[in-house]
Amino acid sequence: MPSVTHVALLENRTVLKLSGADRVKFLQGLVTADIAALTPGSAAWSACLTPQGRWHADFFVLADPDDTCLLLECATEQAESLRSQLLRFRLRSDVQLEPTGMRVLAAWGERPEAALLENAITFADPRVEAAGWRLLDAPPETTLTATEQDYNLHRLVLGLPDGVQDCEVGRTLVAEANMDLLGGVSWTKGCYMGQEVTARMHYRTLVKKRLVPIASTAPLPAPGTPVLADGVEVGTLRSSQDHIGLALLKTAALEKTLLCDGHKLVPRPPAWLAAALDAANSSSNPETPERS
Repeated sequence: MPSVTHVALLENRTVLKLSGADRVKFLQGLVTADIAALTPGSAAWSACLTPQGRWHADFFVLADPDDTCLLLECATEQAESLRSQLLRFRLRSDVQLEPTGMRVLAAWGERPEAALLENAITFADPRVEAAGWRLLDAPPETTLTATEQDYNLHRLVLGLPDGVQDCEVGRTLVAEANMDLLGGVSWTKGCYMGQEVTARMHYRTLVKKRLVPIASTAPLPAPGTPVLADGVEVGTLRSSQDHIGLALLKTAALEKTLLCDGHKLVPRPPAWLAAALDAANSSSNPETPERS
């Protein structure tokens, strides 16, 4: 079966424009990704954290191809909160942060045709190659070949979180959302808000829960439904569609029989996640010899 390009309008996404001479320095000190490393046309996935290292919002940051601004693509319901949170730290910095009204499209499968790429501000989703591309400010007449539900299914199959559906403000650690495994956190850029807690959890291997792709033989229940193993709660269901979804699970429980609303769940971690889960379980096993 030939591969095709799927293009969907993401109506729940908003683009903010960060302009001003201090835009890179300003954002670099506040978010998890290395903004200073971006070149015109390149993008990073990043998060704004609380001082305690907990998730506040996540977003894509694109260095405008003309090198005049940074574009932040985020969930619409978090756009004003994110804007307010960042501007609290503006002080004397020469920055402005405003909504743009740009539409956001997602494309995946075969690479989009050149005409579509040329008529939009385009960047590859930096998390995994199979995720595809984001198209900002594409013309209204752009042909859509998929729905937002199709895109949601696509990201769930890949195990990619959607912040507002899969994270909790002030509670979720970025490593629990797998941002440390998907390029959303820089370990070399220096200080940012929440950096101390994030680094300590990483270097001391203290992360005991992660978002894990799961599948079920039955349609999955509502987000927040407990996941049980041997009658004990070991996690909660997060976003899902039909028979697949993401669940925040204790890594030590993944080898057990998992039940959600009476139905069996089967963990399906992709390769990039499976290695981290194995490492976490090995480090927590008292019978595993310590490395010299």
